[in-house]
Amino acid sequence: MAHFRTFSEQGSHYFGRPHDAIPAGPVEGPAAWRGDDLERDDSWQVAWTPEQIEEIERALEHARATGKPTGELTRDDFPLPGSKASFDAWRKELLNGRGFLLISGLPIERFSDEDLERFFWCFGLHLGEPGGQNPQGDLLGHVRDTGARETDEFVRLYQTTANIRYHCDAADVVGLLCKQQAKSGGRSRIVSSVSVFNALRTKRPELAERLFEPMLLDIRDAKEGDPVRFFPIPPCRYSEGQLRTFYHSDYFRSVQRHEDAPRHTDLERELLDTYEEIAMTPGMYFDMNLQAGDIQLVSNHSVLHARTGYEEWPEPEKKRHLLRLWLSLER
Repeated sequence: MAHFRTFSEQGSHYFGRPHDAIPAGPVEGPAAWRGDDLERDDSWQVAWTPEQIEEIERALEHARATGKPTGELTRDDFPLPGSKASFDAWRKELLNGRGFLLISGLPIERFSDEDLERFFWCFGLHLGEPGGQNPQGDLLGHVRDTGARETDEFVRLYQTTANIRYHCDAADVVGLLCKQQAKSGGRSRIVSSVSVFNALRTKRPELAERLFEPMLLDIRDAKEGDPVRFFPIPPCRYSEGQLRTFYHSDYFRSVQRHEDAPRHTDLERELLDTYEEIAMTPGMYFDMNLQAGDIQLVSNHSVLHARTGYEEWPEPEKKRHLLRLWLSLER
């Protein structure tokens, strides 16, 4: 029995967002935060306790003893009974709270590369259900520079050192475990899509309404002649007081490379530009400089994430490197 979702299964779960009506007023709640709020309140950051670290090390011994490859390990193969309350609280925060958190203090210097992958895979199993990150079915991603050029329209930008604009991934949650920082730059930038929507609704209500109609999304590695190279997706859905947003700046824009894709209207261009202008307003967004051992968890329903460009270390063993999980959560 598989303990993960395929790329298509995960996408179907993620995009199956309920929708009742366009909100008549500002959307309120803990997900409607601003970056300058986080400067004064660091409750979004938690740390592993010494007891939890010991439990993780015992669980690693247990997982190694099974002899299973990482992708075949189950939650029972990595027992963490003492951390159940923490996982429950983190899941609740991602679903109904601010929509993100940072867990620090994992002593990665104690773990081999194989053990770190075992840990992070099983961490995901305790929080939700991992899923494929591309049609090829990669389940545990490696975010690092491969030497690819950002000018290549078929390259996913996480494989470069380039700046990555605001986007969401096609999963309820994206998790990053930092193994190695860049020499400089590479900050993780997040912004509340709820707060951006509220500001857009005040500034340009007609643009806010357009978010509830489909936008064409480019399939980055699709080529001319492929049967599906783009598809429509409404950025926003709203139900029972909760706004869920999927936004992808680069892919909403790059769909114009396909000759048979309708040209953006003036309204659509204004929407993309104004939405991102609001999201880039000082005080609206928040930057994190992930340290080795940090785990960042971000909801793709209420938070947009981006990355600043970075400078790499000359030594290959010191190059920036993060592990990535895409997770589905039961709602």
